[in-house]
Amino acid sequence: MRLNRILLSASLIVVALVVQVSVLARLQLPGAVPDLLLLTVLALAMVYGPTGGSLVGFGAGLLADLAPPADHAVGRYALVLCVMGYLAGLAKPEGGKLRSATGPLVVVVGAAIGSTLLYAGVGALVGDTAARDVGLGGLLFTASLYDLLLAPFTVPWIMALARRGEHDPVADASGGSGGDVAAGWLTSGGAKGLAIGRQRGLRARAMKSRVARAGRIKGVKRL
Repeated sequence: MRLNRILLSASLIVVALVVQVSVLARLQLPGAVPDLLLLTVLALAMVYGPTGGSLVGFGAGLLADLAPPADHAVGRYALVLCVMGYLAGLAKPEGGKLRSATGPLVVVVGAAIGSTLLYAGVGALVGDTAARDVGLGGLLFTASLYDLLLAPFTVPWIMALARRGEHDPVADASGGSGGDVAAGWLTSGGAKGLAIGRQRGLRARAMKSRVARAGRIKGVKRL
């Protein structure tokens, strides 16, 4: 991963984890806890693609495994978010631009259900039956509901920040493929607009000159 991706991802993940542990986890909502960390990973994965999404997910999950008050085995949530980041990266829109909110919302609901099931499945393998004691059906419903309600306020903004971090003015100016397509199109469109404006100005001046010459010729004929 490039340096700007690492710095931006690390900053967003740390902020998301702090907010989730210090605010969302203390709301005492029934069922699951709104997973802001998962939403952050999903948003970044839909910009960076499957490879970047899996790396971001693994790092975010490992940080959550190590941060207090984690009470599960280290690496458990890292595995879950790594898989979710990879799968969300497969849903990266072409050109990096979203055509509608339907796709990301489907990704959020699928990831909320998939991460809960995977987390519970890995816990069952290591002897953790907390999800079964709480009620897996209630966890799936509340996790999907909370993440779906929180997604419109987080996912679009995180994706916008990630796309802005991908912006490369040098690549845009040279027409390289690494820059923002929209910014490159606007840049080339502006250059074309200036060229067209100059051509129109030259044509207008030539037309005025022709009209003036025609007027002088007609005046001579009238005399």
